[in-house]
Amino acid sequence: MPEVIIPGPEGRLEGRYSPGKAPRMPVAIILHPHPQSGGTMNEGITLDLYNSFARRGFATLRFNFRGVGRSQGEFDNGIGELSDAASALDWVQQFNPEAPFTFVAGFSFGALIGMQLLMRRPEIRGFISVAPPANLYDFGFLAPCPSSGIIVNGLADDIVTPAGVQKLVDKLKTQKHITIEHQTIEGANHFFENERDELMKRVDAYVDMRLSSDLSY
Repeated sequence: MPEVIIPGPEGRLEGRYSPGKAPRMPVAIILHPHPQSGGTMNEGITLDLYNSFARRGFATLRFNFRGVGRSQGEFDNGIGELSDAASALDWVQQFNPEAPFTFVAGFSFGALIGMQLLMRRPEIRGFISVAPPANLYDFGFLAPCPSSGIIVNGLADDIVTPAGVQKLVDKLKTQKHITIEHQTIEGANHFFENERDELMKRVDAYVDMRLSSDLSY
């Protein structure tokens, strides 16, 4: 899990990178929660997502958005953070030019940035959005959503409301040519404090299903 420094739009971005187990392995980029609410690349769910893809041999990167940890710059209300994510993806892809596809995974604010990123990058063929803040931000940019993915949220989340997530899911499920898996976890709050194992069980099962069915490498 070597530390890496990535050239970002506002200076260096601090990251951790697990190289792929072979030249033609897929890429995964993992995005952390809101920087102004204590979100970092070492947050627990972010780390769990990173480890999940790294175990499968993906070329896997997580990094700190601008102004977090040793990453330079200042918080930019999501605009600059999307640019950070694009720069980080460029960085990991230059070392993996034969990667057949990319997954993006994000938690909360990271899920928002991840879903914006997939609109820009056609190589992203799968996404994992954990507690996407659909009641706090406008997800209307997903028109149409170009990739299939999974959305997981807790039914006891008082930050990202279950109703807001359900509204987003209902909208996405009307779109053709993609499949949206939606799973809820009873009793889970925003941080899945007592349900982290269950969350990752759902995520792992989804990734394995995608790899064994419509994605091949």
